[in-house]
Amino acid sequence: MEVILFRHGIAVERADWDGEEGLRPLTPKGVDKAREAAAGLLRLELVPGYLWTSPLTRAFDTAKILRQMLSPRLEMHVHEALLPEAPPVKLLALLTALPSDATVVCVGHEPHLGETAGLLLFGKPVAGLSLKKAGACCLRFRETPKAGCAELRWWMGPSQLRSLR
Repeated sequence: MEVILFRHGIAVERADWDGEEGLRPLTPKGVDKAREAAAGLLRLELVPGYLWTSPLTRAFDTAKILRQMLSPRLEMHVHEALLPEAPPVKLLALLTALPSDATVVCVGHEPHLGETAGLLLFGKPVAGLSLKKAGACCLRFRETPKAGCAELRWWMGPSQLRSLR
């Protein structure tokens, strides 16, 4: 199984947003950078069978961009396990229900995604693991997903994803 953790694109700053936090959208630059990062994933010949997203607008809209770029027919599923405050073990529990050959893209937020990567790689959240906006990492499980059993395939910021040829 391959798990791609993808952080949402650049969103409107909290100080500049008068609406509900969960509805804070991507900026035009955030849309462009997410699209460019998705093009990098495409160059990696990534073929996801699952696309999961946080219900917050900035993540959901990023997931829509990924779907458009990677596989327009791919069904998106909203999971509260990808909310910023969700415990990483909730996402791990969802992963265990997938087939062993699945490729899933999970679109969410920091610090949740970094904490999840720490749990999957080392068995617990680890300081210093953080994805930049529109950045991603790919973790591989050779067997049923368990804490501390993932292998890191790659970890890239948006500029590295954009530069892939």
